[in-house]
Amino acid sequence: MSLFEMQFQPGVDKQDTAVGATDRWIDSDNVRWRYSLPEKVGGWSSLLTDTIVGVARKQHAFVDNDGNKYVAIGTDKFLLIYFEGTLYDITPWRSDNAGAQTEFTSSTLATDSTTVKTCTITTTSNHSLEVGDIIVLDSVTLPGSTGLLAADFEDKKFQVLSVPTSVTFTIDSLNQASSAVGTGGSMKVQPYATVGPAAQTYGYGFGVGNFGGTITGVQTDELDGALLADTAGTGGTGTSVALDSATGFPTTNGTILVENELISYTGVSTNDLTTITRGAYGTATAGTSNGQAHGDATTVYNATNYTQWGNAVNASDVTLEPGLWSLSNWGEVLVATIANGKTYTWNSGVSGSARFTEKASNLTTNYQTYIDGDLGNPTATRMTLVSPTTRHLIHCGTETTIGTASTQDDMFIRFSDQEALNTFAPTADNSAGTQRLQDGTKIMGAIKGKENILIWTDNALYSMKFVGAPFTFGFEQVGTNCGLLGQNAVVEIDGVAYWMGNNGFFSFDGTVNTLSCSVEDYVYGDFDTTKGQQVSAGINNLFTEVIWYYPSQGATYNDKYVVYNYGEKTQLPTGVWYTGTNTNSIRTTWIDSIVYPKPYATQFNSTASGTVPSIIGETGLGQTVFFQHETGTDQVNPNGSTTVLTSSLQSYDFAIQTDKGMGEYFVAMRRFIPDFKTLTGKVKVVIGIKDYPSNSSTDSTLSPFNVESSSTKFDTRARGRYANLQIANENAGEDWRYGTFQVDVQADGRR
Repeated sequence: MSLFEMQFQPGVDKQDTAVGATDRWIDSDNVRWRYSLPEKVGGWSSLLTDTIVGVARKQHAFVDNDGNKYVAIGTDKFLLIYFEGTLYDITPWRSDNAGAQTEFTSSTLATDSTTVKTCTITTTSNHSLEVGDIIVLDSVTLPGSTGLLAADFEDKKFQVLSVPTSVTFTIDSLNQASSAVGTGGSMKVQPYATVGPAAQTYGYGFGVGNFGGTITGVQTDELDGALLADTAGTGGTGTSVALDSATGFPTTNGTILVENELISYTGVSTNDLTTITRGAYGTATAGTSNGQAHGDATTVYNATNYTQWGNAVNASDVTLEPGLWSLSNWGEVLVATIANGKTYTWNSGVSGSARFTEKASNLTTNYQTYIDGDLGNPTATRMTLVSPTTRHLIHCGTETTIGTASTQDDMFIRFSDQEALNTFAPTADNSAGTQRLQDGTKIMGAIKGKENILIWTDNALYSMKFVGAPFTFGFEQVGTNCGLLGQNAVVEIDGVAYWMGNNGFFSFDGTVNTLSCSVEDYVYGDFDTTKGQQVSAGINNLFTEVIWYYPSQGATYNDKYVVYNYGEKTQLPTGVWYTGTNTNSIRTTWIDSIVYPKPYATQFNSTASGTVPSIIGETGLGQTVFFQHETGTDQVNPNGSTTVLTSSLQSYDFAIQTDKGMGEYFVAMRRFIPDFKTLTGKVKVVIGIKDYPSNSSTDSTLSPFNVESSSTKFDTRARGRYANLQIANENAGEDWRYGTFQVDVQADGRR
């Protein structure tokens, strides 16, 4: 027998076979490489006992002039400020009026005394609300004899449950009315600004909510009974569609949308839409006789009143992007832009606690972003950022006519006058200006580089550099076929940008470089590229890592990650890469340890409910937990409990060289000697064996081995033509860093 020693190269190789990945690891989870040795990643702990409602899509840390530290967190519903262990809701109101932040001031309310604790609110004008929107009620007076109190509604947040008509919507009443239905009263309804969907949606044809054009006065209801996949929808000779209520639907010549099918009708009888035509405008793509099957209680949209109506759109051509934010700073003023929406500011310099009672606004004292004649910020922009030294506010993918959202051009750029947050109209006396990019169909992202602004389209990379008068900024295309797949899929560190493209990983250090990747086929073979806007990239400079969190095929939200370690010194042509799938490790946002000493990140759970902000009737919005990383060895939850942080690592399938050759003979492994640089608690070590490359690996006799810091050697009794090494931990408090693999071997015959 002889002592055989193996040293594995850092990182994971998934490009080759398990046998062909010589001297490499082939799988990992919650493992990183430092000084070429693998180790379990650091733990994380919740920063708050509260959790956030919705899915976080952007974080931004900043410091005010007094040295106070903040994190702005943008979700699909809210804009929040984290300050000294507390979350504050600064989400802007929907109203565009410069001071009037209320709408529908003569609204009335109807209570329901049934077991369903809902109220119907009637507004004096079209409310334009959708199911899931958040509203706040103010100045509430109630109809008599309900048993409810104005305090049940006053200054509280509600989620819109349904939208029966353009002037009515329903909310949860919190408490049950004690008597018959009461109607009357008055209140102010203040809607929150709409951000966008929680997840990126792809392939809905006419879309959800706009149906190929712009819907005005959307009414919704539910099917009263199932529609079958036939012309009649009943399996017989019927010619109508039954609703729970037809109130608000046109009585003649209407159109409805049920899931992906448009259905036209010519009349209404009670709650039935009559003389129907299934699969209108070519929308029926499943079922028979131009009809799809729809279950009882399926939501029905009134799709009658529209503009820019067109023919049916191929489902593969439609993508609805998730609710995203751009967050940056104008000094100590936070500048926040809703993707494809408006720009708002929040001034951290306001004295005392008053700053936390203010909403982000388009009319913050001294920092206006409202429209004023031909001045002011655009109202529809894909993203914004502030130039680092010249102090220009830059709008990417914005309006060609300021204030007219319908003129939004996804390739058009506007920048403000220097030191003028709200001056965008170019004149001979200012440095405001515009530029349209050419290569691509839409601007996907932009970041501050070392000496310039980097802007990506879906196909190309541009450099935007300050050149002074008369042009202010110069634009240069510096790369093609290197487009960005998501707004948050790019990061910059030490003058180098790293990003995830549609067809691979890239870097820019003055030149666009394709990053050779040892896990590329694995990542892109399973990555749902239709959800590129959900990718979240982050830097962990404590360990020289670039991390991308992404959704795999069939996943609604991020469920995997891939890491590129730019600091590991190696001669490997593919660099040092590793991956992970542990659910507890997946994040939707990440910020590096610059403002704060540790990285901050967010984790989303779609089946749980958040606590901040407090919303009555909240359902289906999910929960985000706010974590500080690189603390301890496990996950500490908001309630103080601990979740075990497991990790795992597996080597390639190796054949050990003996005096009889390599792979020709079976090999008997008698014992192995553990070599851990650090080990807290214990780890489980398995010797996997197989006879041929196509075989599945099986645990050797006596495996698994529980290794502790005091362990010296283990008898293995392992025999096979190929073997692999597996390391894992399964208990709280365990931590490890591995060294070399030493094993006693001898040739053991051909069969």
